[in-house]
Amino acid sequence: MAHRGTNGSKLFMTVLCMVAVCGAIPITDLLDRASQHSDKLHSLSTILTQELDSHFPPIGRVIMPRPSMCHTSSLETPTDKDQALQVSEANLMSLARSLLQAWMDPLVVLSTSAHTLPHPSRNSIFNKVQELQEHSKNLGDGLNIVSGKMDPMAQTISYLPYSNNIGQDKISKLTNFQFLLSCFRRDSHKIDSFLKVLRCRAAKMQPHLC
Repeated sequence: MAHRGTNGSKLFMTVLCMVAVCGAIPITDLLDRASQHSDKLHSLSTILTQELDSHFPPIGRVIMPRPSMCHTSSLETPTDKDQALQVSEANLMSLARSLLQAWMDPLVVLSTSAHTLPHPSRNSIFNKVQELQEHSKNLGDGLNIVSGKMDPMAQTISYLPYSNNIGQDKISKLTNFQFLLSCFRRDSHKIDSFLKVLRCRAAKMQPHLC
């Protein structure tokens, strides 16, 4: 799985590098590829969440922080597709890029913490987190290029600081790791949704088909 993901990322970046050099590929095609990439990112985060959940202690569900405590919650984003359709293309791109940027450091924390995670599948979890990092970086690099072909507002990024709070004891590690991962899964779904709306608009599809 990791090998296929790596090959896909290399292909994605190769195409975008071609665009950076000659600008030959239409933005509709770029957004289509970006949307496919973000879909993989969300799917992988969902699989990883399910794998971690297989040995999650009941007490962890009781003490887990609320979704509103995710470090990206301060960023105002559309709550559904109808709202997203009312947001400008440049602002949607800005939101997607801001969310990706906000996960650079937390994904590093997840990666380094996975080594000592008190979970029987920690090696598999570590590999998947590394794949998330790779997909996120490549998607972010790609969107940097795509945003350059849009309104300047698309270049704007809101910076959302994150402080490491994984914890030391077994329950804290599992709970905070699961919480952070659930926040990423939520945000990856937002990114995927925004990019699909952008792809739809670029293709001039009717809103009800988006």
